[in-house]
Amino acid sequence: MIQMNNVVKKYPNGVVAANGISVDIKQGEFVYVVGPSGAGKSTFIKLMYREEKPTSGEVIIAGTNLTTLKNRQVPYLRRQLGVVFQDFKLLPRLNVYENVAFALEVIEEHPKTIRKQVMDVLDLVGLKHKVRMFPNELSGGEQQRVSIARSIVNMPKVVIADEPTGNLDPETSWEIMNIFEEINARGTTVVMATHNREIVNAIRKRVIAIEGGLIVRDVDGGDYGYEG
Repeated sequence: MIQMNNVVKKYPNGVVAANGISVDIKQGEFVYVVGPSGAGKSTFIKLMYREEKPTSGEVIIAGTNLTTLKNRQVPYLRRQLGVVFQDFKLLPRLNVYENVAFALEVIEEHPKTIRKQVMDVLDLVGLKHKVRMFPNELSGGEQQRVSIARSIVNMPKVVIADEPTGNLDPETSWEIMNIFEEINARGTTVVMATHNREIVNAIRKRVIAIEGGLIVRDVDGGDYGYEG
């Protein structure tokens, strides 16, 4: 599902955030990406949805080579992916239903299909009863649930999450993780960058540890392994 072949990413300021990374993530896997601050985790994640392009090497997602992908094709790639951010990125003038539906409206999905899929994913994240509320009327955990619903409403093959519990309290973080586990149980590949060692150590999945732009550990059912 996800392949990186000898990927190097060097920024104009000289920082090397990926220094020859090769990895293979199969369909249906749940993978944590961990490591100290500045290790290259965010770059690793951004390469998967073409927010960043590698300086050299290949990134292949669901058979699509992102390295040779034209800029105009990037929106079509992202329709196959769900991306969840630490800061939610909801549209403040749209209510819960509209924020989630927007992902399907831009691809001109049929209105009946939109309504069914939106209500299905809002049911999954436990927010069917708040469809008419706006982001500023929701807690941080509820906003993240909306963000997750939006990311999966088009039934993507891969969900990529960048510190999805970073702004949430511990109890809410566990609730969000339960949702990601359910998404994964339905067959969706999940890749999650996180600093939350408690979650990684409690919900044992594959762990890819990055340090200095290199994969230094890749273990199924591993632990977080860092103190910082």
